Amino acid sequence: MSLGTDRAYRRRALRQAGLKAGMRLLDVATGTGLVAQAARDLGIAAGGIIGLDPSQGMLAENRKRNAIQLVRGFGERLPFRDGTFDFVTMGYALRHVDDLGRLFCEFHRVLRRPGRMLALEITRPSSRLGFGLMRFYMQRLLPALSRFGARQDDSARLMEYYWATIAECVSPATILAAVKGEEFNTVARRTSARILSEYLAVKE
Repeated sequence: MSLGTDRAYRRRALRQAGLKAGMRLLDVATGTGLVAQAARDLGIAAGGIIGLDPSQGMLAENRKRNAIQLVRGFGERLPFRDGTFDFVTMGYALRHVDDLGRLFCEFHRVLRRPGRMLALEITRPSSRLGFGLMRFYMQRLLPALSRFGARQDDSARLMEYYWATIAECVSPATILAAVKGEEFNTVARRTSARILSEYLAVKE
């Protein structure tokens, strides 16, 4: 979907957000472990990373590629003590969260001082043209390529579902307001290619 640029992008976003070797990292909604792998590429030891996800299937796939500790759970109810981590990440899962305030409250709670949070998300294009092009790419082109390459309807349906979550995702302003409401000292949003958002926050 990203034409092979996703791994380098994740590494760059983590590096720019301040992730450094020696930090203890919690990767929320870790999925198959792509963000965790990017952290390892930057020198974070496997023993310094915990991945959390509500899906047992995702954790099973993650376990095949990463030798990190994996925990089943939800970001809104983190099973960790206060001040446990130096860095919290969440990759492309904000659109699946019902209570953003509760999520960011939990992130703030488990972070040490100083601690950092980075949430990556795909943002719905603001212009009608951009929205139409992205909808065509994800609803028409990608499903067709999936059917041709994988010869499975499941892949095509997954792309259609993925687009629906992007189209209905809450606005960047709503996400930023939810982060700012949880006493983080510094809150910012960076964008790349107009549709990739990086929500950053610091607990000092």
